[in-house]
Amino acid sequence: METKKHEDRWSREYAKQLDQQDPLANFRSEFYIDKDVIYFDGNSLGLLSKSAEKAVHLVLDSWKQNGIDGWTSGENPWYYLAESLGELSAPLVGAEPEEVVITGSTTINLHQLVASFYQPNGSRTKILADELNFPSDIYALQSQLEQKGYDPDKHLIRVKSSDGRTLDEQQIISEMTDEIALIVLPSVLYRSGQVLDIKRLTEAAHSRGILIGFDLCHSIGAIPHQLDEWEVDFAFWCTYKHLNGGPGSVGGLYVNRRYFGMNPGLAGWFSSNKEKQFDMEHTLSPAASAGAFQIGTPHILSMAPMIGSLNMFAEAGIERIRAKSLNLTDYLLFLVRHRLHGYHFTIANPLSHDSRGGHVFIEHEEAVRICKALKEAGVIPDFRAPNGIRLAPVALYNTFEEVWQVVDLLRTIMEEERFLRFEKKREVIA
Repeated sequence: METKKHEDRWSREYAKQLDQQDPLANFRSEFYIDKDVIYFDGNSLGLLSKSAEKAVHLVLDSWKQNGIDGWTSGENPWYYLAESLGELSAPLVGAEPEEVVITGSTTINLHQLVASFYQPNGSRTKILADELNFPSDIYALQSQLEQKGYDPDKHLIRVKSSDGRTLDEQQIISEMTDEIALIVLPSVLYRSGQVLDIKRLTEAAHSRGILIGFDLCHSIGAIPHQLDEWEVDFAFWCTYKHLNGGPGSVGGLYVNRRYFGMNPGLAGWFSSNKEKQFDMEHTLSPAASAGAFQIGTPHILSMAPMIGSLNMFAEAGIERIRAKSLNLTDYLLFLVRHRLHGYHFTIANPLSHDSRGGHVFIEHEEAVRICKALKEAGVIPDFRAPNGIRLAPVALYNTFEEVWQVVDLLRTIMEEERFLRFEKKREVIA
């Protein structure tokens, strides 16, 4: 990325030059982008692509033309759509096609996987998580413990954070005692963007006889994974963030093939072997794939955007996406350090490439009002209480010039104290 002398990196012209050299630049035109808005919230909800829109119309047309026969005919037969989308997703997580299925939602899939893999035995009755995880994961784990008759206050162990932003992997490992039956951790922390070393943590868990799974919501579509190589037991994720599947789009899950043939904890009709499903037997014959961990009928219209989106990811390649993402956040961090110096911003995300995800997290005591000032000026950031600002320049549709513009606008907001015009209170949705 270093193509001019150091001081030129502060200029808008330098940012434009980086955009001219961007091998993924052509993908920006595939998205619906408001020319008056800089969208830096793709780690919460990705933008609509033309490919996703087209896929929705194709599925609607299949319904219109084929009626019930759309389940087995047309370009994307609905009966197999969860598995075919799983096949498209598999390269993003480093898995075999049959180990991935697009189904449910993040929390439903977590409930399913914990119900399947949490098997307390003897002294091993506890679940290990962390105190920085997204609340819905914690709610699900607490609920699953209660279903098994355990007190969540005693049986859900949450690894502490020393700084309120990041986790110490060695401390996580030290909590892997002989009382732990299952571990569920995020691959990327949703606030600070810290990337956990999945390989290291999985090896540590397995050496102690503990099963381990990961929440990939903030990593899938932004960073590469090698779940098979790392021998992860299971994983789950949403598709509306970096994967651009649309608001509330269907989730996904991975189950390592060594568990194929096991009965799912929460069985349903679509848990069945597809060849036997319509035999209508009252004894489940589970699919010999991750498809066994489906529950109900696939949400076809909600899955439709993923057809277009995942094909776009296949074309772009996750390695190229990750490379550009790191360059974007490197540049953003450089500008924050040098152009916002003296305005009391704190960079709160890890700096190394190995431990930084797809967004930047900065803190300021006036974060909530600064976010409102940014939004008024046409920038969409993400506020995280009490004092955090997440900025996510997304590789497929954001530019280096936009990074420059956002930091330039932040400087203006601070110089002119524009944020003082706003109430120091978050909106209903932050």
